[in-house]
Amino acid sequence: MLSLTIRRLLQLPLIVLVVYTITFALAWLIPGNPLDNPEGRQPSPEVVEAMKKQYKLDDPVAFYFSYLGDATGVSWLLGTAPRPFDLGPSLTQADLSVNEILAAGLPVSLELGFTAILLATVIGLGAGVVSGLKPRSFMDFTTQSIALIGISLPSFVTGAILLIVFAAWLRWFPVAQWGRPIDLVLPAVTLSLPFAAYISRLVRFGMMEQMATDHARTARAKGLSEYRIAVKHSMKNAFLPVLSYLGPAAAIALTGSFVVEKIFSVPGIGRHFVDGVLSKDLTLIMGVVLVYSTLLVVFNLVVDVLYVWVDPRIRTI
Repeated sequence: MLSLTIRRLLQLPLIVLVVYTITFALAWLIPGNPLDNPEGRQPSPEVVEAMKKQYKLDDPVAFYFSYLGDATGVSWLLGTAPRPFDLGPSLTQADLSVNEILAAGLPVSLELGFTAILLATVIGLGAGVVSGLKPRSFMDFTTQSIALIGISLPSFVTGAILLIVFAAWLRWFPVAQWGRPIDLVLPAVTLSLPFAAYISRLVRFGMMEQMATDHARTARAKGLSEYRIAVKHSMKNAFLPVLSYLGPAAAIALTGSFVVEKIFSVPGIGRHFVDGVLSKDLTLIMGVVLVYSTLLVVFNLVVDVLYVWVDPRIRTI
């Protein structure tokens, strides 16, 4: 397990660098100029040119290496930057740096994402076990039909329906508010439904497979109940596919919550990131991508370690 962790940690900088390079190439090709402000005060052409040179917006190679050095702390170690891990100023949001935007919005996005994953795991595990223990029953048909709907419906449709029904019509939940536990319910449920549906299907197939194995038949011959066989002998192995899915799912819940944040006016970084893409705010785009790609690699590392810990027979090559 230690060698696995070391190998993954050594791979982390390379993976993040590849993601950074691809994102930079795509972001640079976005048409437009972040210094063009259609609203408010228009700077003179001389000022625009000076700002382009200051932020290296006229030289993609210089911007690539300069921003990478500032963001990773290499420039600070070399003495060319005043502080480490500087993601730069936002090119479109006045008086705000990318670090400040992430510091304010990232905890909110993390709270929403982790709550959604926790909720999805509980719902999906319960529905999957019930379906797996009683396949082709009415309960199995009902839970899997709901799971199919959860997978098929996009988040913006589910969120709009929940917002209209439970917030606008029934008035059970507030609209466009944040700060209380009740404000987290609708966004977290909306974000968790596709993951819960997929987890329930994974657990269902895993439970059906485990309940048909030789050790399950032996346990029945010894007189153990189906509940005891499921909990003590089958559930752990049936959960392994879910464990491998939770790493990417957690990252997707964080990075894919932009639409949900927009619908429910959640003050995460989704709104800032979308605005940054639309206005070609390169520093904001690259800063968010660097942070999220690092989180994605770390989540996958944690899942790999947990996978070996749950089942020591598994050896990662």
